[in-house]
Amino acid sequence: MPLAYLDYSWDDIVPIPQDDGGDNPLAPIAYHDDYKTAMGYLRAVMSIEECSDRALQLTADLIFMNPAHYTVWAYRARLLLALRKDLESELIWIEEVGQQFPKNYQIWNHREIIVDKYDNPIRELPFIEVMLELDSKNYHVWSYRQWVVRRFDLWITELDYTDRMIEIDVRNNSAWNHRYFAVFGKGEDTAKTVIDDEIDYAKTAILKAPQNASAWNYLLGVLKRSNRSLSEIEDFCNDLVAPPTTEPSTDVDLDQITSARALEVLADIYASRHEVEKAAQAWTLLAEKYDPIRENYWKFKKEQTIQRFAATA
Repeated sequence: MPLAYLDYSWDDIVPIPQDDGGDNPLAPIAYHDDYKTAMGYLRAVMSIEECSDRALQLTADLIFMNPAHYTVWAYRARLLLALRKDLESELIWIEEVGQQFPKNYQIWNHREIIVDKYDNPIRELPFIEVMLELDSKNYHVWSYRQWVVRRFDLWITELDYTDRMIEIDVRNNSAWNHRYFAVFGKGEDTAKTVIDDEIDYAKTAILKAPQNASAWNYLLGVLKRSNRSLSEIEDFCNDLVAPPTTEPSTDVDLDQITSARALEVLADIYASRHEVEKAAQAWTLLAEKYDPIRENYWKFKKEQTIQRFAATA
């Protein structure tokens, strides 16, 4: 696209060139000529603190050339507020930029500044949904959604939204993280009935994908946050693992293990009850069969537990 700054009258401005460190810079950056020209004008107008429409347009040109330039975004925000520009028009413009550069976090920082001043969230959740349709795990978009929810007290929408997102993709860790935020983000005491519902919700999701770390992490996080014992989910884990139920030396039926995470939780439950041999057996299975990538970790846990209980025996 043609750059708008080329149509400006810049006779009164002398561009300030990039200083890469003298005549023989060690590692000069090979900027495109248009970008170098635009940045020269930006340095010049910023040096005199110019507040004008042409400076605002210049920031737009630069953002489309390099959307990650924090200084340009910061200057643009200052200009918009000083010139008393229509903030809804700016939000519409950001939506265009956001869809072209969805992974750029500067866009979301800028939008937060503008929306905070605009003081109206009417466009926010619909726009966020559009962006998450493009990439349902975009960290910057989810972080921005959390800011919007807090800023405008929009908590009532969030559990239903995460329901939809998790239904689409039960492995969407970002959606699970946001659900945890929706339940506990206010910092208030959460009702026991809500905790019970969330535990059941996570269990149902785990049964759909027993190896899915996201749902397991959510379940364990809810239990920990609410000071509930792991033992509450022992029977649930037993349904996913065939653990030793009589003598500790009884072998686990390897064919019945459908979730390494369930086996991991059971190992921690056994250890908490001082059932060291059963815990050690579970960690051996994880190291040798079900999670060999973390073999050294499981061996460490096993040895550490055996040594700890031997010292207290």
